[in-house]
Amino acid sequence: MATRNMTAAAQQRGLSSRLPYHLQDFIVVENVPAFTRWKLYPAWRQALHALGYAIQPYILDAADHGVAQNRDRLYLVMTRSQHPIELRLPKHEHIGADSFIDFAAGNWSQIERPGRSPATLKRIAAGRARFGDRFLAPYYGTGSGETGRSLGRPIGTITTRDRWAIIDGDRMRMLTAQECRTAMGFPAGYILPEQHHLAVHMLGNAVCPPVMHDIINAIREAA
Repeated sequence: MATRNMTAAAQQRGLSSRLPYHLQDFIVVENVPAFTRWKLYPAWRQALHALGYAIQPYILDAADHGVAQNRDRLYLVMTRSQHPIELRLPKHEHIGADSFIDFAAGNWSQIERPGRSPATLKRIAAGRARFGDRFLAPYYGTGSGETGRSLGRPIGTITTRDRWAIIDGDRMRMLTAQECRTAMGFPAGYILPEQHHLAVHMLGNAVCPPVMHDIINAIREAA
């Protein structure tokens, strides 16, 4: 019994000595804004408070941080401090989707062809009326999903499946994985899976690097 008690005590001391390595001074959690409406979100926050973290939420649009995409996400900046940290985040000029679309790339098809969805044709007609021959037409969603979107604006949210079609006169195609990569703010040399659907899925789940760059720099300045 004494041996078991000594072993348990040694294990506890070992756990205690390792614990500080898992309590980082700063943590940033990214999620959709709806995360705060999760039923267990209050309990989750309380658990982080119990570990000594103060939490400061920020809802940021990636377009404000040099990404050619409107992408609102929640960033929870957590610090092991008595009070939440206040960040001074820069706001960059918006970049249009025309900055990354390559009209010489991709697999184009004729818009007027047998089997084309009437809903797709309706969205394209609405986009032509507003923007002319070249614009974006999302395959689902409200807002731009009904009216099209100018190439001079940041693209809308890149999702985990093909969403955005490029319209060019009488032809159309979906974004390439490489265009999605740039729209997410990843560098051109960032390696993607060869399978298109897998690359798009991973990019749609990713965090835009320029946003995290601004957050981390702001944390350094405030620390």
